[in-house]
Amino acid sequence: MSGGATTANVLTVRDLRVAYGGIQALKGVSLDVGEGELVALIGANGAGKTTTLKAITGTLPGSRVEGRIEYFGQPLKGLKSFQLLERKLAMVPEGRGVFARMSVRENLLMGAYTISDKRQVAEDIERWYAVFPRLKERSSQMAGELSGGEQQMLAIARALMCRPRLLLLDEPSMGLAPLMVERIFEVIRDVSAQGVTILLVEQNARLALQAAHRGYVMESGVIVMSGPASEMLDDPRVRSAYLGEE
Repeated sequence: MSGGATTANVLTVRDLRVAYGGIQALKGVSLDVGEGELVALIGANGAGKTTTLKAITGTLPGSRVEGRIEYFGQPLKGLKSFQLLERKLAMVPEGRGVFARMSVRENLLMGAYTISDKRQVAEDIERWYAVFPRLKERSSQMAGELSGGEQQMLAIARALMCRPRLLLLDEPSMGLAPLMVERIFEVIRDVSAQGVTILLVEQNARLALQAAHRGYVMESGVIVMSGPASEMLDDPRVRSAYLGEE
């Protein structure tokens, strides 16, 4: 951009509050994700990380959501999931959520259903097969027959098929063997290096902060710390509470 213009935030969240009945799950959360950034949101189980992502995508039935959520300066409230995809906002939910009775290739095609250019879709399938060779090997296999790590790869690749301008990842390492966790984080770093903006919710604080540009720490529905990820890795409070170090 020229003329001294600044890049707008991809995602702006201000004073986000979520209540389920009488329980206040989020108590005024504010965060930003700039274009091209990989931002990690870390915290203990039950801190409100997944609730934050679900509030952003409008997938919190039975709750009261207050506050401002903007995507490239436009409010997200009231948009349906397919409208988010049309706007190039994709989410990989906790638990992966692949279509078990469809093949790997069919899952990828589902991720591209908002794109009408068949050549682009075919090129993107090959592009992500190159990043995830295991998926190419299993292209015609049912997604339900894949291992947990392979399903996570498929869920990420499927989300990338819409060419997202913002990718939300919810606990991508959950339930995976250590070697597969390392591989998933390699992929997340690769995707980030290709310019995709990412908001990563993750319990593995060390790997998340090692991959991220910036981080936020959430406790009991409140952001208690934020800053450059490299500095947070060295912060004694983070090391003690989230990295298991004295």
